[in-house]
Amino acid sequence: MNGRLIKQHALEVLLHQSLLGHRRAQRSTCDYSKLNVISAMRVQHEKFEVRTNGKGTYEITDEVQAKIDKSGVRNGVVTIFVQHTSCSLTMMENAAPAARRDVERFFEQLVPEDADYEHDDEGPDDMPSHIRMVLTRTSESVPIVDGKMQLGTWQGIFLFEHRREPHRRKVLVTIIGE
Repeated sequence: MNGRLIKQHALEVLLHQSLLGHRRAQRSTCDYSKLNVISAMRVQHEKFEVRTNGKGTYEITDEVQAKIDKSGVRNGVVTIFVQHTSCSLTMMENAAPAARRDVERFFEQLVPEDADYEHDDEGPDDMPSHIRMVLTRTSESVPIVDGKMQLGTWQGIFLFEHRREPHRRKVLVTIIGE
């Protein structure tokens, strides 16, 4: 031991201990009973579509929770990912619609459509939608405890549409846990 502390995940420690025990004993079999926790972990991939009516925020919290409920995972993490470059995901206030409207207006001022952008292949909202996506995120991760996302009292997960025209947005959900 060289005196350095190494942070390891619990599964890595169990696997490492099991393999060390296997080498010390010089046996051809390994006691896999210590690794039961690995077999209890599940990964489930789901998807759904969000139909937007143009710019704005669209809450998807209930759709994500429904995917968790369907998976049967009680404890773990959920990652939500949107497969587009002109919309994004965000975690924000879900009780007062005025909060969302203020954020939407802020982005209109921060990244206006009437600026001199070179990229405008799909119209004047094309490049601003890409910039708004870059300033936000395309994924969110939330812990799951006892089958429920551990969101704060006023938190919701929203698809943030940055284009004026209606779109069909693909949202991928990956649930990892036990």
